[in-house]
Amino acid sequence: MILEKIVTPEDLQKLELAEQKTLAEEIRKLLIEVVRNNGGHLASNLGIVELTIALHRVFDFSVDSLVFDVGHQSYTHKILTGRKERFDSLRCKGGITGFPNPRESEYDLFLTGHSSTSISSATGLALGKKIAGDNSSTVAIVGDGALGGGMCFEAMNHAGGAGADVLVILNDNDMAISRTVGAFAKHLEEFRSLENTTRMRNELKEVLSKLPLIGDSMDWLYEKLLGALKNHTGAAAVFEAMGFRYFGPFDGHNIEEIENELYKLSRLKGPRILHVITEKGKGYTPAQEDPETYHSSAPIRKSMNCSSDQAIGMPLTPVKTYSRIFAEVMCDIAARNNKLVAITAAMTGGVGMRCFAESFAERFFDVGMAESHAIPFAAGLARIGYTPVVAIYSTFLQRGYDQIFHDIALQGNIPVVFALDRAGLVGEDGPTHHGVFDIAFMRHLPNMVLMAPADSEDMRRLLEFAVELGTPAAIRYPKGEAVNFLPADFVHEDVALGKGEVLLSGEEGTVFAYGRMVAPAYAAVKMLEERANIQLTLVNSRFAKPLDCELISEAVARGKIFTVEDHVLAGGFGSAVSEFILDNISSAVRLIRIGIPDKFIPAANLNQQNEEYGLDELGLYRRFLDEFKK
Repeated sequence: MILEKIVTPEDLQKLELAEQKTLAEEIRKLLIEVVRNNGGHLASNLGIVELTIALHRVFDFSVDSLVFDVGHQSYTHKILTGRKERFDSLRCKGGITGFPNPRESEYDLFLTGHSSTSISSATGLALGKKIAGDNSSTVAIVGDGALGGGMCFEAMNHAGGAGADVLVILNDNDMAISRTVGAFAKHLEEFRSLENTTRMRNELKEVLSKLPLIGDSMDWLYEKLLGALKNHTGAAAVFEAMGFRYFGPFDGHNIEEIENELYKLSRLKGPRILHVITEKGKGYTPAQEDPETYHSSAPIRKSMNCSSDQAIGMPLTPVKTYSRIFAEVMCDIAARNNKLVAITAAMTGGVGMRCFAESFAERFFDVGMAESHAIPFAAGLARIGYTPVVAIYSTFLQRGYDQIFHDIALQGNIPVVFALDRAGLVGEDGPTHHGVFDIAFMRHLPNMVLMAPADSEDMRRLLEFAVELGTPAAIRYPKGEAVNFLPADFVHEDVALGKGEVLLSGEEGTVFAYGRMVAPAYAAVKMLEERANIQLTLVNSRFAKPLDCELISEAVARGKIFTVEDHVLAGGFGSAVSEFILDNISSAVRLIRIGIPDKFIPAANLNQQNEEYGLDELGLYRRFLDEFKK
């Protein structure tokens, strides 16, 4: 095998073209095998294999700088930069991460899990090198979906104006997670056809090469004529208006052609962009046919360190996820309320909104990978009488913090609902994707209501309530299957603003659990009663803002108070409870806050993370019991 010979990127220099092609296929086989075992971002990595090989043959990234955007397309880069032998630990506890990570390798400069950041970072690197007199190259790889994000245009505007020596590679596969949308995507379509571009290039070269005596020296004329043709079609206009020299488009799977272009561009200076066309999922038929599903795949079989409830290529009975329940309730509401609109940011499938998009197309808006735009856009819809629901992963909503403050909360009672999917720990994707900061960055904003469901039925009730509330609100819910842990005859109380519901009654203390943590807290409280004869009251808190001040005040009389949340302790639900007690209740009370510590949580499967931080039912039971032993 060729791959066995590759220990460092230097080993790529020894390969002939045929061996490079073989290497690409061997890497694809390894990618498919490991992702089938461990889960991961499959389709995007299958599409960037040849480009990554060519990059490492032209540049020396132990000296030059390479920044990925988004970092989930870095698997081949990891394999080629000394992590091949550990690649089977991808996304596992103690293994290599699914994103670039400076702690793993000198070849990784940033841990990049969000989009549209690479050109900004690369511009900083390039201009810093200029000050230092460093002539090494700086390369940023950005996907066509990420390039539509506002930060990319801000960075290009700066880089172009400053003349930064940076090479941007546009990896154009017509996909972000969902299919790329927007005017810029349509602009790319105008000159995406490789067949036409390649035919034009080859025919032009053939004509020039046949000119007597001077044909072989006419490369300069070829480039001039080709450039004129591109400019005539307006293909390069967007980039060149921002100070970037544009080259392309080229076939991103043609190693020889891409390497030749990269070599030419490595000898140029200033802002330049290389446009390559790749196929997401290349080499694996299911991923080619359904790149959105295979954007991020769960493992096909469970191993010691990695687990999942879904499998690549295997028909399973669909589980009732919170995302699916959200989508069902949205469609139910939309059928009777023609003022309900839905917004997402390149995540139609991820947040479960395909059904809504198909059934209510005129009221569904995918704004592309532009979360900060989605929020004031929602405010505009709200101002003329609509009720927008903005469905975004918790970790990605962080990108719109200022807009939540300025365009929503500051405006008063503007009825925008944020549906925060993937709230809490999310397992193998690791620290870039854990949604554990949303309570903290939204709770302190006036006019904002924060809520979280305990189970699937609670999810339906809270979403219905949020849509009718008429104020800014956010409902957070976790990745994965929606739980139903309560007795079959249990009926949830109607939702009232700022009111929790008591699920279990006891006189020796109170547990206020929030969202996903209600289920393990319920099991732990029952276990405590059965094993230690200690009876606690358990509250499904429902709201982090406003709090149920009455229930908290009553709890003080019972003694110990526990708060349980899948969020960082700093500024979270427990902080809100402790602040209320400190400000309003004079009697001493023992308050124990249970949640995520002040650290970034590394990748592992969700069960391992919950166990390590005491957020599973056994961990909670032990924590409760320990307090009564003191």
